[in-house]
Amino acid sequence: MNRFPFPVEADVPLYLAPMAGVSESPFRRLCHRYGADVVVTEFLSAEGIRRENPATISKLRFGADEHPVGVQIFGAEPDAMGEAAALVSDVFHPDFIDINFGCPVKKVVRRNGGSGCLRDLDLVQQVIRAVKRSTSLPTTVKIRSGWNEEMRDPVTIALRCQDAGATALALHPRTRTQMYTGHAHWDEIAAVKQALDIPVIGNGDIKTAEDAFRMLNETHCDAIMIARGSFGQPWIFNQVKDLMAGIPMRPAPPVEERFAIALDHARMVQGYEADPTGAALEFRKHLGWYVKGLPGSAELRKKLHAVTHFDEVEAIFTNYLANRERFTEEQEAA
Repeated sequence: MNRFPFPVEADVPLYLAPMAGVSESPFRRLCHRYGADVVVTEFLSAEGIRRENPATISKLRFGADEHPVGVQIFGAEPDAMGEAAALVSDVFHPDFIDINFGCPVKKVVRRNGGSGCLRDLDLVQQVIRAVKRSTSLPTTVKIRSGWNEEMRDPVTIALRCQDAGATALALHPRTRTQMYTGHAHWDEIAAVKQALDIPVIGNGDIKTAEDAFRMLNETHCDAIMIARGSFGQPWIFNQVKDLMAGIPMRPAPPVEERFAIALDHARMVQGYEADPTGAALEFRKHLGWYVKGLPGSAELRKKLHAVTHFDEVEAIFTNYLANRERFTEEQEAA
């Protein structure tokens, strides 16, 4: 039986995490194609939404092939969060609204947004209730384990979120002060899963499909949210599904197919972004992720990180394939 507040077919849904500058529409669509069950927009400012800031509103575009898709919003003013949720629901029609209580970035936290809210659990509940009152869509939340080690109490935070009306909860089991250092305490995901009645989504330290499968077995979470593990390998979702189905995991695509996927991703970005040069510059990071680990990848990344137009990418890939044997021999000799 589907325990999630929106239609999803998988018993254990796989989420693409909301990531600033990464979880844009083309990448969301690509990850859906390669097995992601649910995608979430990069986090968007409630103030930017309610003031209809053009840069913010432009990130609220998504196509029919992205559903189920959630819009993640952040802010520390309950009324503003409610207004933003209402506008997003009425105008853009996502499948759910997600509240960001997890972002550790200083410019967000200094305004008490993101994980900054975790210093005041009454405020957390006020924000959730304001959003719930303002939309008929399901309201989900993403949290960290606390502000710092002294305030680390993910079960209490999660229970407060559930009591305020959250319909699903994702936990990244690090504190805000940890940022992305140390390791994610997956045992805290298991504890939150035991404590809550709503679905719990596990997140943190998933770099490979095997990591995701291990998280599922160790925590018994209801869903898995993959962030950095998707960088340059959107096929990770299908690999996780193979492991969950008990069948041999499909290998990573060969280099020719990997390049074809990268080029397809680039074309999707070209069709989505209005500024082709700016889009090409922003896409450099994806190109670097796609070629990570290949023989001669340092030299290849150097060329890709210098591109200023998408047309340059295919020529660089073609040249690499023509000289692949040399790169392989050099790697083996090193």
